[in-house]
Amino acid sequence: MQSEQAIWAEGGWQTLHGHLQQPAQLVLLFAAREWLTPVCLEQVARRYPGALLLGCSTAGEICDTRVLDGTVLVTAVHFAATPLELVSESLAAAGDSTAMGRSLAARLPQAGLRHVLVLSDGLEVNGTELVAGLRQGLPSGMGITGGLAGDGTAFGETRVVCGQHAASGLAVALGFYGERLRVGHGSLGGWDTFGPRRLITRAAGSVLYELDGQPALALYKRYLGEHAAGLPFSGLHFPLALSGPDGRGELVRTVQAINEAEGSMTFAGAMPEGSYARLMKANLERLIDGAAGAARQSCVGREGGSAQLALLISCVGRRLVLEQRVEEELESVRELLGPQALLCGFYSYGEISPYLPTARCELHNQTMTITTFSES
Repeated sequence: MQSEQAIWAEGGWQTLHGHLQQPAQLVLLFAAREWLTPVCLEQVARRYPGALLLGCSTAGEICDTRVLDGTVLVTAVHFAATPLELVSESLAAAGDSTAMGRSLAARLPQAGLRHVLVLSDGLEVNGTELVAGLRQGLPSGMGITGGLAGDGTAFGETRVVCGQHAASGLAVALGFYGERLRVGHGSLGGWDTFGPRRLITRAAGSVLYELDGQPALALYKRYLGEHAAGLPFSGLHFPLALSGPDGRGELVRTVQAINEAEGSMTFAGAMPEGSYARLMKANLERLIDGAAGAARQSCVGREGGSAQLALLISCVGRRLVLEQRVEEELESVRELLGPQALLCGFYSYGEISPYLPTARCELHNQTMTITTFSES
């Protein structure tokens, strides 16, 4: 496997890391939404003719151990023996997000499939349902990782790139094939929980109305105290830990909006009735440790040697909470993976990964998700 990383601007190209000696078969593109224009995509396609091009808009681009804003970051890869298949689906054509996931899965050839990378619109598509559809359509135990596109802190419009086309309401799935490919993945948050577990007694989709039979927003505000005045933004510091009736399979859910009249809260993911929720709070050291833990998970069982390429997808909420310390979580990943791995990625509106290497794939919020690749 060979790779290189470059930034495109109207003045031309600047190569940052690595150097390709053979043609790229894959180009990952992460950029500020306003840069995803036909002119930009044409420039990328011209630099890497014949390569599969996929990517999305971001809430910050990850380039090695730096966080960039307002750039077009491309990571081009040549595989020695890994065939690729790229498919896309629009929400309008599929009808709903679950059907969208099933359609993507059905269009990927399954013979020899090793892993699926998914990038999706971050606002129009229901990420929880998209992942459920993918699980339904792919072989049991198939590795699925990826994330939801971002739009900085504007939350106005997100776009997904497939070839020389960028659009909202789109999702892409990239299938990796072949026996020589080694893929690892990890996803951790690093938040501290506090307070009792409370039963979700009334919810609809991502809207939470009641916990233990009490209005959810009023209960949440009581725990936040003086921080409640800053909602919904202050909610980034206080996500909820979501678990099943058996207390296992913990996910993190971030507050996106509140409705004072209904006493409800809208989260960036499904809040199923019968599940349990527990409050969490930010601990900067543990957030940074969580990124390192995700890197450590991605190395488990890597019999094919060290990672050569690492895709990092971290939540915009983590970036806003960590503020000037945000690059420390990237540095912790670099320390764990070693100097040989090329790091790329973006800050997202949701992360797609199993919570543990042996668990099923889910949509997460407020986590660092890492997918590592190498060829033996």
